[in-house]
Amino acid sequence: MNRKTKPPLRAEERPAVAANLRVLLVAPTIDQTDVGEAWVGYQWGRHLSERFDTTVLTYRKRDRPSAVPQLPRARVVEWVEPRGLGRAERLNSLAKPGYVPFYLRARHWIRSAQASGERFDVGHQPLPVAMRYPSPLAGLGIPFVLGPVGGSLGSPEGFEDGDTAPWYVDLRRIDPWRLRHDRLLRKTYSSASVVLGIAPYVGEALASVPVRDLKILPETALDVLPDGGRIAHGSTVRLLFVGRLVRTKGAREAIGAVARLTTHDVVLDIVGDGFDRAACETLVTTLGLGERVRFHGSRSRAEVEEFYRTADIFVFPSFREPGGNVVFEAMGHHLPVVTCDRGGPGAAVDDSSGMRIPVESPEQMVRDFGAALELLVTDAALRASMGAAARARVERIGLWPAKIEAVADIYASICREPKAPGRST
Repeated sequence: MNRKTKPPLRAEERPAVAANLRVLLVAPTIDQTDVGEAWVGYQWGRHLSERFDTTVLTYRKRDRPSAVPQLPRARVVEWVEPRGLGRAERLNSLAKPGYVPFYLRARHWIRSAQASGERFDVGHQPLPVAMRYPSPLAGLGIPFVLGPVGGSLGSPEGFEDGDTAPWYVDLRRIDPWRLRHDRLLRKTYSSASVVLGIAPYVGEALASVPVRDLKILPETALDVLPDGGRIAHGSTVRLLFVGRLVRTKGAREAIGAVARLTTHDVVLDIVGDGFDRAACETLVTTLGLGERVRFHGSRSRAEVEEFYRTADIFVFPSFREPGGNVVFEAMGHHLPVVTCDRGGPGAAVDDSSGMRIPVESPEQMVRDFGAALELLVTDAALRASMGAAARARVERIGLWPAKIEAVADIYASICREPKAPGRST
């Protein structure tokens, strides 16, 4: 079932939002010096506290800096993550064992604040993005926004073979079951005033949950548009892939597509590392691609920016991608994007800014990605026009100020609704 979403408000329809609106932001991880969700959490805290009277509930990893000095305009309530939870970084990132104590502490704090007479106009929990975590805001009488949430995408048939990811990655398979049967999780979604989904597929994932209002908003955004110019590199057309090297990111399909461009002067730069790197390197050798595919491993933020500036086309065949932040980054650098017509990237890219390839089988993806890349490789004018459209699209929908403006509209609408009585669990 497809869940209908409401269109965004026009400027003349937007309700006024008071600057003294009391916002309770629940963000289990905040760190401007980190990457991923920690960086996204910092952006939410910074932008909301610059506009509203914001209280932040967060956790701090023992080896990371405190969020308190990072958010000088916010009131920050911070707890330190229990010992021993950060040893297996990838497992910790996926399962988030520290979320249980955070949930309990945050919920206790909210109840205590309410008992002492403190009131909040609206709550907002944008993290974790995965749809498997109940919110401490649920059922306490505070109207709240949940999300942007996403994930729970399965691999299409035919893509399971040869997966090199460790066993615990498969824990995500139970997400759909929990959305149907976990009462605490279902209560979070049914009691939220608004659920934000990172792409339209979220509506299908939540089809079994009685959500009040679902709106679409990307999980992250660019702080500013890149201002660096392009770096000249001669006549070779440079393709770029940025992402973790795991099977679902589709690096193998990108390599296979390059192998089809036998008569063209192209190079594929692969920036990132992961469980699937050895399989990708073996494939390059098997296909006889040599220096046409170059592995650069994990690189710093500044180095990744340089790769964007030297690239001509961004190729991202991730077939189980809930969001795809790198797609926005590439578009901000005037790069046309060739990606899958599935998940977050399929929503971020439109027909003017790139090419979206259907996902049917690995062989079909290699063939269709190869054809799309050949079209762009041989048509510099098309690359330029799509790159300009990509930049314009990010400027319109992919910057933090525009994102916060959209969320402010949602807050205002929520605050105009009759308040429901509080109910504890």
